[in-house]
Amino acid sequence: MKDEVVWKVGGQQGEGIDSTGEIFSLALARKGYYISSNKHFASRIKGGYTHYQIRVTKDAAYYHGDYTDILLALDQETVDNNKETMRKGGIILRDMKEELIEQTEYITNLNLPLTQIAEEIGGKIVRNMVALGVSAALIGLDQDLFDSIIEDKFYKKGDTVISMNKNAVRAGYQKAKACLIEGKLTFPALKTPDVVTSKNLMIGNEAVGFGALAGGCRFLSAYPITPASEVMEWLKKELPGVGGTVVQAEDEIAGITMAIGAAFSGVRAMTSTSGPGLSLKTESLGLAGISETPIVIMNTQRGGPGTGLPTKYEQSDLNTMINAGHGEIPRIVLAPSTVEEAFYMTAQAFNYAEKYQCPVIIAMDLYLSLFKQTVNKFDFSSISIDRGKLLSDNEVEKNNERFFLRYEISEDGISNRSIPGQKGGVHTANSNEHGETGHISEETTTRIDMMKKRLGKLAALSDPGFDAEGEKEADILLIGFGSTYGVIQEAKKELEKNRQQVTHVHIKRLTPFDTSLIDYLKKAKQVIVIENNYTGQLRRLIQMECNTGTQINSILKYDGNPFTLKEVIEEIDIILNKEAV
Repeated sequence: MKDEVVWKVGGQQGEGIDSTGEIFSLALARKGYYISSNKHFASRIKGGYTHYQIRVTKDAAYYHGDYTDILLALDQETVDNNKETMRKGGIILRDMKEELIEQTEYITNLNLPLTQIAEEIGGKIVRNMVALGVSAALIGLDQDLFDSIIEDKFYKKGDTVISMNKNAVRAGYQKAKACLIEGKLTFPALKTPDVVTSKNLMIGNEAVGFGALAGGCRFLSAYPITPASEVMEWLKKELPGVGGTVVQAEDEIAGITMAIGAAFSGVRAMTSTSGPGLSLKTESLGLAGISETPIVIMNTQRGGPGTGLPTKYEQSDLNTMINAGHGEIPRIVLAPSTVEEAFYMTAQAFNYAEKYQCPVIIAMDLYLSLFKQTVNKFDFSSISIDRGKLLSDNEVEKNNERFFLRYEISEDGISNRSIPGQKGGVHTANSNEHGETGHISEETTTRIDMMKKRLGKLAALSDPGFDAEGEKEADILLIGFGSTYGVIQEAKKELEKNRQQVTHVHIKRLTPFDTSLIDYLKKAKQVIVIENNYTGQLRRLIQMECNTGTQINSILKYDGNPFTLKEVIEEIDIILNKEAV
């Protein structure tokens, strides 16, 4: 039996590739398996090659896998694009008029009349359901695997449609099962999870929306942009139920300025975008910084520059997120590495924004935003609401000064905050430099005091900025951020098979940077940073912040695709062999 199976469906966009993959992954998640997925798709609505890859495992995994065990190929292009990544013993399932099973030394070509079977049941429209039935039989699961999914998906269309889809699954299942029983075909069954508990399955954008909701967000204003739009779509359905509001803004600038206005009025507010949109929001980011207005911005990185690769993966917005804008403002940039972390970090982002009265950016990437992972049940008891120095009506009314000191110089750099409508508070703000009362001032001492106050207040942020798995004194120290977590974890395990001591550090806060990383850098024999951009932005950030003189190697990829484990291991070997010489 197998501990894992990598399953992939490929064809042309518009052929139901996504829905087929999502039904398969959701059914397996309900059976207690862990799912990590990856999609390849073009920036068009219909046409063009696409595939949906799912790695099914007994234990938690966050990487979709290098090799394919079962390939459902709906056209020849799928075969051509994926034959080199088939695992030995794998099966290529194709829709052909005549049944044919051809076993080679390496793989099995399984040709079945999927369309013919579908038409006998109700029409070609259920062809993919027939293929799912075949897939369930191949990995040793039950033919009722998809029943609950079909009932949920088609309940509005009535019993006839539900029955047709169930029959299509069973027909495919029985066809493949007969081949297995007769010995025409062999494939190891997938092991059952040790603990069978149904798991949630979601994309990172949904987790961000859910985390925002749980963290007290009640206003989102955003402009649709790939690959961030799902945050707005998810919250559009959920926020009204708790008295919240979603506004689809006319452009990216309006998206952030509306959110700043809502936050100024006391509402927990956010905006969501991708790289091009973040560029447009930059001036208003400065407004939030100088007015010390708490706001959360989710940025999903995609391939750039310009329009770039709107449906492809990259991690090239790091410099923009930590530096963008004229002048200097305090900001916090958080980088989740899994879908589950996206939920908790988003909820925490609102606490940070209000506690430190500054913008907080959530650094997502396309892989993490759009590709589904299983997540454990969220622990809502671990989420608390910290509104920082936001004063109550009674507290503001006790103000004895002529003007409320909204920007009062304090020991920790954080001032008391009032909101419009509170008697005795400050009800206006602007983007000019100002004194403690908020009135515009260009006086030298005022400027110096306000800059020290704003830029110094994050010094109190002492929460760990990275996670480390392994010892400080390592043979190899691997460092990454964002969705590279999964493939780096897999690389760590592979290298440890050769008795190498490997430590994996994953950066979770890009700024303020946690310089205690220096302890790991100094003691590791080899330091390798793995990231998806051309210039090694994370490596440069580490060198700038830690300044140890330690040699830091880079493994870079920027073709729009995530790393494969094979690529990472090969690049690490090149670095180690070069050092050995």
